[in-house]
Amino acid sequence: MEPIDALVTRLGRWSAGRGPLYLLLAARFRQLIDEGLLPPDTPLPADRRLAAALSVGRSTVVAAYEALRQEGRVVRRQGSGTRVASAAALLPGPRVRETSNPLFLNLLEPSDGVILLSCAAPLGPPPELTEAYRSLVLPEADLGYHPAGLEALRAALAEKYAVRGVPTDPAQILVTTGAQQALSLLTRLLVAPGDGVLVEAPTYSGALDLFREAAAVPLPVRVGPDGVDVAEAIRMMERHRPALAYVVSRFQNPTGAVLPPLSGRRLVEAANGLGVPLIDDEARADLGFGADPGVGVDPGMGVDPGFEEDAAQKPWVTLCAYGDVLSVGSLSKPVWGGLRIGWVRGPAATIARLARLKAIHDLGSDLPGQLAAVRVLAGFAPVLRDRLRNLREGHDHLVAELARLLPSWTPAPTSGGQTLWVRLPYGDGVAFAQVALRHGVAVLPGSTMDALGGSVRYLRLHFLLPPEVLTEAVRRLAAAWREYAPGAAPRAVRGRAAVPAPRGHFAVGTPALRPVVV
Repeated sequence: MEPIDALVTRLGRWSAGRGPLYLLLAARFRQLIDEGLLPPDTPLPADRRLAAALSVGRSTVVAAYEALRQEGRVVRRQGSGTRVASAAALLPGPRVRETSNPLFLNLLEPSDGVILLSCAAPLGPPPELTEAYRSLVLPEADLGYHPAGLEALRAALAEKYAVRGVPTDPAQILVTTGAQQALSLLTRLLVAPGDGVLVEAPTYSGALDLFREAAAVPLPVRVGPDGVDVAEAIRMMERHRPALAYVVSRFQNPTGAVLPPLSGRRLVEAANGLGVPLIDDEARADLGFGADPGVGVDPGMGVDPGFEEDAAQKPWVTLCAYGDVLSVGSLSKPVWGGLRIGWVRGPAATIARLARLKAIHDLGSDLPGQLAAVRVLAGFAPVLRDRLRNLREGHDHLVAELARLLPSWTPAPTSGGQTLWVRLPYGDGVAFAQVALRHGVAVLPGSTMDALGGSVRYLRLHFLLPPEVLTEAVRRLAAAWREYAPGAAPRAVRGRAAVPAPRGHFAVGTPALRPVVV
């Protein structure tokens, strides 16, 4: 049977429509069955267990199953439970396991008045990007195929690193269709089925999906207030020699933690010494609230740039300053999600291999988008300055609204990024997310991002929406919490523990991965 939390996330925003809950639930099961996503003979959860996970009454599940039974889509037998009927699927089951990640599923749902606090991306393009596209001049003598990326853009990105004190040649840059494609290409290049992959716990759920698709074995390492536990990460690399290690060193997704420079240096030196490829996801590296957009320096860190030439004393420098690191970046976070421009910075030989792999998939990223990105990067400081101002205001507003309407919730402090990592006083983030959907707001449960099976009592909320929308979102969350809270305390007897699971249980939404227990 599919893990119940994976099934719950696969159900998506099933309760956000109009009508009785049992009809809405039956309709979503019907869709999953008819599309082959729940193949014939798939066992379905018991009535009480599914009801607890969805935060609904048992009668709702019983009525939904009964409607499907009458249609011939499921079979219910005393003592053997409920299964998808043998002849119910109209399409063959998927040959590869499709995502049940709520981060992606929410983007696939129609716009239905639900406030999305699950996907952290700027709401619209800045005027500088609009002007860049308006004044775009396409080259007259150019095939338009650039698998490694437009040379002018590779040079502009190389200069971006050089300004941070990390000399970079354009040949060390591969332009990709967003950071997600960059991670996908690196996974395809470096990971074979059964390989170990060191990951933070919690971490970006989109990366976990990629490693699951590659049939990797996760090696999770806990994240604390100062980022990943470097000592434990080094022990894990020494013991298992993973195919790669994936970290988010600045404004970690989802916790917002920043890895101290000296800890980062230790991690890079250890990975290089052991021959473990290290990926640093820099998609949010520019988004420090106290940063100077001109040079990327964060004066709030209290560092005098003239104090030490050593990169370890410059906290705005990312891990690639300390050795061979595969840095993944993106313009989607500081500029706009619709500008699908990402990149990988790494050794030139690795970049050349990635370019050959990328050519198989798309022959190169969108050329007009790359030309627009060159224009935006030429005047990047004001774009980033406006983005950081909006982020600071959104962060402060969301924190204030949570303190006003949900004072029992505990957001972790952060000095940058786009999200808050919020701890519920009790209960289960997956089950509460179901109640929140019925109140018109989508949140990302923490357990979907945790390869240790923990973070059960956490939610990830972003603060990129306008203040009035954030206020309305928190008002809806408060109403959902009033509905959910009376039943949250006895969570353990209703089918789920309200404490992190033991090591060895992998994250919800990535059931194909089996973690190494150490």
